Amino acid sequence: MRGKKVFVSGGAGVIGVELVSGLVDRGAEVLVGDLKPRPRQFPASVQYRQGDLNGMTLSELDAFAPDIFIHLAATFERSSESAEFWGENFRHNVRLSHHLMTIARDVASLRRVVFASSYLIYDPALYQFDAAQETPVGLAEDDPVRPRNLTGMAKLAHETELQFLGGFDRYPFTTVLARIFRGYGRNSRDVISRWIRALLRDEPIAVFRPEGLFDYIYARDSAEGLIRLADADHVTGVINLGTGRARRVADVVSALREHFPGMNAQTEPSEISYEASQADISLLDTALGWLPRYDLETAIPEIIAHERSRLETAADEDTGQNVLVTSASRKAPLVRAMKDAAARISPGAAVIAGDVDPGAPARHAADGFWLMPRLDAVSPEELIAACRERGIGTVLPTRDGELVFWAKARAAFAAIGIDVIISPSESVERCLDKLAFAKFGVETGLPVIPAATDPDALDAAAYVVKERFGAGSHGIGLNLDREAAIAHAAGLDTPVFQPFVSGPEISIDAWMDGTGGPCGLVLRRRDRVVAGESQITTTFRDPLLEEKAEHVLRALKLRGPAVLQAIVTENGELNVIECNARFGGASTASIAAGLDLLYWSLAEGRMPDAPRQFRRIAGELRQVRMPQDMILHDPDL
Repeated sequence: MRGKKVFVSGGAGVIGVELVSGLVDRGAEVLVGDLKPRPRQFPASVQYRQGDLNGMTLSELDAFAPDIFIHLAATFERSSESAEFWGENFRHNVRLSHHLMTIARDVASLRRVVFASSYLIYDPALYQFDAAQETPVGLAEDDPVRPRNLTGMAKLAHETELQFLGGFDRYPFTTVLARIFRGYGRNSRDVISRWIRALLRDEPIAVFRPEGLFDYIYARDSAEGLIRLADADHVTGVINLGTGRARRVADVVSALREHFPGMNAQTEPSEISYEASQADISLLDTALGWLPRYDLETAIPEIIAHERSRLETAADEDTGQNVLVTSASRKAPLVRAMKDAAARISPGAAVIAGDVDPGAPARHAADGFWLMPRLDAVSPEELIAACRERGIGTVLPTRDGELVFWAKARAAFAAIGIDVIISPSESVERCLDKLAFAKFGVETGLPVIPAATDPDALDAAAYVVKERFGAGSHGIGLNLDREAAIAHAAGLDTPVFQPFVSGPEISIDAWMDGTGGPCGLVLRRRDRVVAGESQITTTFRDPLLEEKAEHVLRALKLRGPAVLQAIVTENGELNVIECNARFGGASTASIAAGLDLLYWSLAEGRMPDAPRQFRRIAGELRQVRMPQDMILHDPDL
């Protein structure tokens, strides 16, 4: 497995965590995709793609160029399936499996596909009974199939799809379909884990059909089997993955009683059938020369230790997962984008819109609203206490006028576990002062347009006049001669002069990591500008401009989201006007282009070892910003 590249879908689940660990130990390069947040135990070398894999593209997967695809991703419900599972099963089982293979089949590097199927495919008439059985039925790969529920149906459907693809020479990969039996493991939703959690809380457990016989296979064994199958190109088609040794439900209860002698296990009446099944593992033994090694007695102590550790860790951890977006005002698109990013990190996290205006429209796009005090009337300590009351673990400042406050307060917030997404105060102050910014750029040899308080200090035929501090478009005068420039400056508080540079204006969105290096950047044309912000913006690429912009950004020593404003002259030269050390008004366009600004900002504070992978979309996009109505149903109106 050393040197091979493996894509694992659904790799944050109970089998996936064990599988990824085994792959990394064997020297494989691993890309994991899952809806769930990145597991803390994943090493930094593991690339992680959080989100619905129904949205994964061929270009994304092709960029990783996997040799092996191990498809674990699936959703399921224990025992009976609810009516709500109808749509969930289709999206995350049927549709997802079809979508992933639709893109994976065209990846030139792919040589092996391993599908984690299920014994639920077999006809339940073979192993379910009206009365308890003395011995289990051994299910073999060629036994009749008739899925007993929607999950089994989805597994069989994808088995059929993979067998279909195997009939075409144009797809050079081999496929193995591992029908996994009754899985259990650490951090799982299986009944064994649920019972252990209840027992650790001194709660009784309810036992149904203690006479039932199941082939319980531990997640570590399932993962080991899948890795071995991935490496065994000669093994194709259907193969059972189980222990071949059925155990009664009563055996599980007995094994738990060894560790919880005072446990209260209550046998409850049930109308479900008696199961009596186990895997026929003859083919597994012959194909791999390997069989699962765990049994209930060796696996259960590991699960108990894991669950006990989780309880102890949870008691020590700061539970602040909510996100505060300050000066939310009308920034509903930003709030919605932050909600998407936060859900990928902590599914239960709330995004709170903060503002001094109780009528801030963005409050209606958020999960909650905080009528905040003015920052000049409150101390950082008072804000910290208020954040803790609201479960806030991350703060995103969004207004130029508050950036210095948050930059200087960041260390105090960090000391109690609240991350403020802000650049160092020195960098923030430099970006807010247009004269200091221009002076720094000239002295550092950056392609920055110079500025001065006296127009005669500049070699220019025409001038731009603007306020030294605050929003760049406020009170601006463009393309003025000397006399007109001086006259315009008389109406400003602290004017600065710059040479007028002719050419289209662009924005450059970037995200800077903790070292001040850009993880990625996106160029945008400002097609239509209203009140200083792009109402219509279009992404584009220019390697030379990107290289120059990256050089400027590194010199500025920023952290988190940032936006450069620049003019491109006729000869293609970059002329930087200013830098906003914050998320830009139209930066959501760059998120759509693959620059995951908000997710990376949250992940840096909560998952610092997780790598940031900039995967720019193929082609370009245009964003048009316009008002959007929200209809709110409120019984108190």
